[in-house]
Amino acid sequence: MKPSNRDLLVLTKDVSIDRVQMERQVEQLHKILIAAESMQNFCTVNEIIDFNRYKIIDNPASIARMISQNKIKPFVFISNKN
Repeated sequence: MKPSNRDLLVLTKDVSIDRVQMERQVEQLHKILIAAESMQNFCTVNEIIDFNRYKIIDNPASIARMISQNKIKPFVFISNKN
């Protein structure tokens, strides 16, 4: 696996944790975050509210297409479904 390019702050209850265990925990966190931060998951848990057309767009393909545009029109918002 290629090394991640992110900063993680890992807090543990164990006072004496060795370097190998810490690296293993960071690798596992990295694997979880890669899966959670995918475009498919982002499009599944968000929707686009377009006040210009009075529509709510929840189709993942349409959301991905609109997100990938360089500019989003005014009054078009990304909203979390949660």
